[in-house]
This record gives sequence, C-alpha cells and structure tokens, in this order.
Amino acid sequence: MRGGDTETRGHGDAESASRYAVQPIDFSGLKTAPLRARGGKVRVADFAAVYPKGAGLAGWLDGLPHILAGDSFRAVIAAIASARARGRAIVWGLGGHVIKCGLAPVLIDLMQRGYATAFAMNGAAAIHDFEIALAGHTSEDVEAALPDGRFGAAEETGREMNQAVADGARDSLGMGEALGRRLDAIADPAFAPASLVLQAWRAATPVTVHVAMGTDTPHMHPAVDAAAIGSATHRDFRLLCSLVAGLDDGGVYLNVGSAVVLPEVFLKAVSAVRNLGHPLAGFTTVNLDFVQHYRPKVNVVERPHAQSGGAGYALTGHHELLVPLLAACLIEREP
Repeated sequence: MRGGDTETRGHGDAESASRYAVQPIDFSGLKTAPLRARGGKVRVADFAAVYPKGAGLAGWLDGLPHILAGDSFRAVIAAIASARARGRAIVWGLGGHVIKCGLAPVLIDLMQRGYATAFAMNGAAAIHDFEIALAGHTSEDVEAALPDGRFGAAEETGREMNQAVADGARDSLGMGEALGRRLDAIADPAFAPASLVLQAWRAATPVTVHVAMGTDTPHMHPAVDAAAIGSATHRDFRLLCSLVAGLDDGGVYLNVGSAVVLPEVFLKAVSAVRNLGHPLAGFTTVNLDFVQHYRPKVNVVERPHAQSGGAGYALTGHHELLVPLLAACLIEREP
C-alpha cells in the first residue's frame, strides 16, 4: 500500500499537503464496545468515604479507598493484629533512619503491647540508639565533620560499643544482646526510656544487629575488635534465623528503612531456615520506606512467598508518619 493511498488517511481528512510517505491511519472502521459491558477495575463502591468529624482513627481507616495502598494498609494492620492474637512472630527490621526519626518510643510501646516480638537492626540503627541512650542526641553533621576527619570519631560511641561487643562475644552473646546489657549499666537514666535496644533487653525481647565490616563508625575506633564483631553479628544472624522460623503460618516481618543490608540478611535467613527443614510458609512481609528500592521489593515483598503462599506489601511514605499511624491503628483495634 502506498503511503498516499486514501485507505491510510484519517477519517474525513482533506487532501494532505504532507511530504511524508506514511499518512495517519483511518479510525472509521475501529470496533467499539458498550462501557457498561466492558466493566472496570475501579468502581464507585471502592471510593474513599468523606471523613466525618469525630470518627477517629477507626473511622478514618474504614473510609480509605479499597484501592492500592488503601487495601494494603488495612491488610498489614490485620496481619499484625492476627499474628499477635495467634502468638506468631512479629519481627521488625529497622534501618538507622527509623531511630533518627524519633520512633523508638512508638516501637517500645508496640513491643510492650505484643505487636513486636523481636527487632533486627543494621549497624546504623544500633549506633543511633546507643548514642541516644548515652547522650540524648545522635546524627552528627557529616558535611561539617568529614573534611578534617572528625566524622565518626566520637569517643564514647566507639569505645563503649566495641567493649560491649567484645565482652558479649566472650560470653557467647549476639551483638544486640551485648549492647543492651552494656546500656543497662551505662545509659543516662534521663534518656534510657528512649532507647529501643535497652528497653528491649530489659524486656528480654530479642534484638539482632547485622553489620558489614567498615560500614559503621565503631569499626574505625582504636578499640575495635574485628573478630568479636564478626562472631557477635554472625551469632545474631543465627538468632534471626530462629526468629524467622517463627514466622511460619501467620507471622509478620516488616522491613522499615533498610535498603540493602537487612533485605539481604532476611532472604538468606529464609533460605537457611527452609534448608534446615523448618516449615516457613503462609506469612506476611511488609516494606515501609519513603522510596521503594530494588532489594526490599524482591527480597522482602516478593521472593519469600514464591511457591509458599503468604503475601507481601509495600507501603511508601515517611517513617515519622507511617509508623505512628500504623501503631495508632493497631492500638485503636484493641478492646
């Protein structure tokens, strides 16, 4: 067919002055279908309800649209509440930003209410929490301190964390438990209630800490004991595997604010547990972050459920908004 033939011209086109060999296609013969017969994935019945003044969080939650994250948020709340009611594991994986956003009091309260049975942290989360317990502040100004090498050189942080880990490794403790034990002895009483590591240790709630050598500031302190760090964090990996085994049949794992380390550690734990013959299926995974990264998406939300049932959810938003909102909705469900 030549480009100038009338069959390829648009319906109702006048003689074209275009120099192109190809002309716009003619839509006059296109087949259509009735809108009602076609249907649609989005229906008015799924729309949000207007919030009535005084309805509270329960009313707000009920009014969310039954579309995308609205239903995902409900499903996550239901999964955590169900896990608590059935005595299944609820493990929170925490990146450093979660602690820096001031969310330890919220997480401590969730732990005390039974909505958190264990915590897994990367090194940054443990450092920020440790500094909060000692001094009531954390998160140094990297840009100001890096040019002359002062970044990461806080004496108490490096000395006390390394001593805690070395003592813990000697006593066959994982890093999380060793840090909690040390904080119980040295934390400032004014700031101790805001330390998740310390409050979890006092409640005998497991905390595991997972580090890569060189990623954390205590690794460059003169008091560093690399062998102790390796031993302690590997013990915590094995402890996490035991905790992951408890996710079977209704448990929940939440990855909050870790883009690389914890998603990788979690996936290896899932594989190790199954390799050892433990059943691990029918659980829920959640990734909460303000950006949905590749590894949490595949290692937390998708891969653990391949051929094993269960469900994975991704909720996108700021930790300082999403975590308190999730906690408040769980609390509002209580009698």
